[in-house]
This record gives sequence, structure tokens and C-alpha cells, in this order.
Amino acid sequence: MGDAVELEVAGRTVRLSSPDKVFFPEHGYTKLDVARYYAAVAPGVLRALRDRPTTLQRYPDGIEGEWFYQKRAPKGMPDWIPTAHITFPSGRSADEMCPTEEAAVVWAAQYGTLVFHPWPVRRTDVDHPDELRIDLDPQPGTDYDDAARAAHELRAVLDEYGLRGWPKTSGGRGLHVFVPIEPRWTFTQVRRAAIAVGREMERRMPEKVTIKWWKEERGERIFIDYNQTARDRTIASAYSVRPRAHAPVSAPLRWDEVGVAHPEDFDITTMPVRFAELGDVHADMDEHAFSLEPLLELARRDEQDHGLGDLPYPPEYPKMPGEPSRVQPSRARKPKPSAS
Repeated sequence: MGDAVELEVAGRTVRLSSPDKVFFPEHGYTKLDVARYYAAVAPGVLRALRDRPTTLQRYPDGIEGEWFYQKRAPKGMPDWIPTAHITFPSGRSADEMCPTEEAAVVWAAQYGTLVFHPWPVRRTDVDHPDELRIDLDPQPGTDYDDAARAAHELRAVLDEYGLRGWPKTSGGRGLHVFVPIEPRWTFTQVRRAAIAVGREMERRMPEKVTIKWWKEERGERIFIDYNQTARDRTIASAYSVRPRAHAPVSAPLRWDEVGVAHPEDFDITTMPVRFAELGDVHADMDEHAFSLEPLLELARRDEQDHGLGDLPYPPEYPKMPGEPSRVQPSRARKPKPSAS
């Protein structure tokens, strides 16, 4: 696999063993290629991860080998990488790594990390998200272009409620839009705001967008996955490498690029060139923090005027107050007909 190499990253030396190990067989991209990619975009990915508890999606033998999520900080992690103590919906807890330096990203790549999954909180306050994350997920029969059209309508919705979003490709067929918010609300409240956004989108694009949790009800529409805002549900960070054959990456976009640029435009070879020319096009996100109150007021009106309350959580979550049945509609017990 070749001798170990050392990479200099923002004043620290990161040792990379087995640098020639192939991670992406179709193109022959190696562990060293991945590490060099992360070094090239380190300021951008650190902006997305800084001080956030981060789960690592690791592929120690490349994308064709076994992989796993690492939620607990890896053993032997350098003492210059801090951690945060976070609690899962199950009641269990863990100390997760919280990158604060560019070298932490390359250090994680040494252990086969391709995807970084940061929580929407900072280590100083792990119970109050500072980002509202909206996931536009194409369903069968739809594609990225459909997600892009929905994203532009989403932009208009956010603007009407006094918020601004920063879009990025998922690295697959979808789009993510992140809204920096004041860390004043709980995960439950942020999720409620995401549901309100989804319902408003459904009203505006009923044939194109859905927030139906059950796949059998979604049809050929873009699914707004409101449960990505639930505690311990995360979205791949900006600049994360995705485990697909051509090594695509989750690419931050300007709004004028949404629907023009496409996910296949961005991979571990093209993104460093873009980054060198443009820098991090989401660099100003941390300069903003919006209020969720307008969306929470919308949620209150939905409930009071239309009887629209909570929606189902993922199956691994404990039953939540006010949550409707999690039974798939086609399997729900039908009421017996009344006797004549």
C-alpha cells in the first residue's frame, strides 16, 4: 500500500498510512487523493463542521468494502480535537468529535472517513440547534431538476417569513437548504418549523412537493424530509465526499447556480479547482442568525385553523407527545362498519 506520508495542514502534520489504498475503484482514487481533496477545501468544510458534534461515516477499505457510522470519538484521537457530550433519543449518550481545526478533517480521512455528519448545534449548547436544515429528496419519477424547481419556491417561502437559506447539492439527486437560526429553540420546535415550511410548500406546489412520511403516499413528488431536523438525524456536510463511483461531493451553491449547475459537476477533482477560484461560497453563513418565530406562528395557525398537528417520527424514536399513529396507512386497521 506504499509507505506512510505526512501532510501539512494549517500548521499541523497529519500522518497518512496506506496512502495508495484504492477507495474509488472506477477512477482509481486513493486514500491519499481523498486526504488531499479535504486539505484543499479544508477552510470550507471546517466552516461547516466547526464546534459541531460530528458523526463520521467511515469506509476503511473504500466504497466497495464494509462501512459504518462512528458516533463516539475514535480511540487515539489527538488531544487537540475537542469533543461534546450529546444525548440520543434512546437516552444513551456519547462524546463526539467537534472539529475546530482544518487538520481534524484530514485526520479523519486517515481513518477512511468520507462523509461528515455534523449535528445542527455547537458544543457550547447541544440542545438548541443553530441551523434549520431542509432536505429536498427526489422520489421515484422525479430528479434533481425537480428538486431545483422546488428549491426556488422554497427560497421565496423563506424570504416571505424573514429567513434566508444557503443551498447545496446533496452529492446525489437532491438538494439541501440550510438556514442559520438563533439557538433559542429546541429540536422539537425546529422540527415543527420544518413541518410548517413543508406544508406551505405543499400548498404552493401540491403536484410537485410532499411531506407525506409514508412512501406509498408520496407519489412522483419531491419529499421534504422534515424528520432530518429530529434529534440525532444529520445531513452530510458541505464538501463531504459521497460514496458513489465517481466520488461526488456535496457542493455549496449560489442561488443563481441552482438548476444550472448539476451534482455531477462536483467531485474530488473539480471541487478543489472551484474552491481555489471562488473560495467557500457559503462563507458568510455564520454572519447571520434568523428568528424561527414567523414559522412557529405559521405552525400554530396550521394547527388552530386547519387541525394540522404533528407528523410521525422515525421508527427508532420513542413515541412523542401529540404524535399521530406510525402505522403505515395501507396496514392501518379499518373501522368496522356499523350494524344496520
